[in-house]
Amino acid sequence: MEASEILAVGAVELSVVLILLCVIVGPIAAVAFARSGKGYDEIGRGRFSVDFADDGTADRDEEVRQLVEAKAYRQKRRGEAPVDVESEVDRLLSGDPRETEESPSPADPELAQIRDEIRQVVVAANERRERRGEPPLDVEAEVDRRLAEFG
Repeated sequence: MEASEILAVGAVELSVVLILLCVIVGPIAAVAFARSGKGYDEIGRGRFSVDFADDGTADRDEEVRQLVEAKAYRQKRRGEAPVDVESEVDRLLSGDPRETEESPSPADPELAQIRDEIRQVVVAANERRERRGEPPLDVEAEVDRRLAEFG
């Protein structure tokens, strides 16, 4: 027998080996995956890992306080009566939707122009929503919300 005859593997033998591998290895891999359970979620966790799963409320509260303090500072610099920081922070963190400030006068031309631009954006957004089959937003309520968001 020559060496070339020993090393020759035909297509039939190769396909049989490939089919056997798939039939044997496939179910073994499926069982191993099914038994892993939360093993995939536990990757990277161990004795020395750091868990950052806190809800971040302390950071959020501090950021809200900083934003309200900045707003009060800007109002003071403009000569306006600054907002009470403590009551405003409490109101915002409690989720109270009522406004604590008086609504700006409609006679203010800059505010009227800003409201008009926001209204145009909301109308355009409503047109896109209607094309997607979504219900339109209440224009005035959305304008007030967006204006308060930047206020």
